[in-house]
Amino acid sequence: MPTETPTETPMGQTRTTGAVVAQAGAPFALQDLTLAPPRPDEVMVALEACGMCHADLSAQGGSIPFPLPGVLGHEGVGHVVAIGADVKDVAVGQRVVMSFTSCGVCPACAEGRPGYCVAWPVLNLVGGGRADGSSSLSCAGHGVHSHFFGQSSFARHAVTAARAVVPVPEDLPATVLAPMGCGVQTGVCAATDVLAPKAGDRVAIFGAGAVGLAALMGLGLTQAAQIIAVDIHQGRLDLARELGATHTIDASTQDVAAEIARITDGAGLDGVIETSGNLRVLEGAIAALAAGGTCVVIGVPGHGERASFDVIDLVARGLRIVGTNQGDANPRVAIPRLVELYRQGVLPIEKLVTVFPFDQINEARAASLDGRAIKPVMTM
Repeated sequence: MPTETPTETPMGQTRTTGAVVAQAGAPFALQDLTLAPPRPDEVMVALEACGMCHADLSAQGGSIPFPLPGVLGHEGVGHVVAIGADVKDVAVGQRVVMSFTSCGVCPACAEGRPGYCVAWPVLNLVGGGRADGSSSLSCAGHGVHSHFFGQSSFARHAVTAARAVVPVPEDLPATVLAPMGCGVQTGVCAATDVLAPKAGDRVAIFGAGAVGLAALMGLGLTQAAQIIAVDIHQGRLDLARELGATHTIDASTQDVAAEIARITDGAGLDGVIETSGNLRVLEGAIAALAAGGTCVVIGVPGHGERASFDVIDLVARGLRIVGTNQGDANPRVAIPRLVELYRQGVLPIEKLVTVFPFDQINEARAASLDGRAIKPVMTM
């Protein structure tokens, strides 16, 4: 079993290594850390790999107010090496993907919609620890904030709630499984379950990063007639064609509105998935909709920024603007489905992935920011 055996301290804690961000804008710094043992409802995972997502870079840069110093990372895959006393559905030695966490008891959780858990922001984004404020990590006796997206998996070991892990097969590459925890799950489910285009629909993705291209692959599983990819990187648009886009638009050199009108013979788009987080792009995506069209919003701008649209036009043409968190996914349902789609060969996640060793995490960040890497995945 390809995992690292945890080294326990005399107090039952575990010595590990994590990529700590000291303050907003600081680089990732690998440091020796102490990890507390799992509580009754938690598990400890020895990481094989972890994907890097835009949310990690937003928190590292300070636009997501995650408290620092802390450990980020939220697309972890590895093996369970310890479980809490109350954990019944996950066993030591089991391989798991870690996804976001939730309280498990609020109405949204009870309905199988954990992405809309009443405690989601605190447990996943801004809390910096468990629900009670405690952190599982420390360095030389000083606290280090943990539980980013419930896990803080830019580390060789992580402690997370048992409800946040999903058992996965041993025979699939860790570098393919890791992105299922957030980026691939969000994009595919936003396409198939939130937008859910009808046969013959004309649809587009705005932003051909990891989430956008995952959404494009999801749209390829539907009966949409036209699938348009819009981005400013020609290499990503070339990959979009390979992954099933019927048309591409280079927004750095082409008039996006005019091209959409040309491609759709003036009819406009029945559906759009916006992943860039750029407000002008979002406004353009809404304007490109046909009457009755839907814009699914995934990309998040800076805190406090506001988009604008013509309310009269919205009402007169019956447009729908729909936000989605994590593609409305329930990871315990979505991730096994993604595994099966990958096995069937219709979800070639490996084409999105660039692999880096864990000690090159800052190089992975740079490659993500300048467009050289669509989905960096660090191997431990």
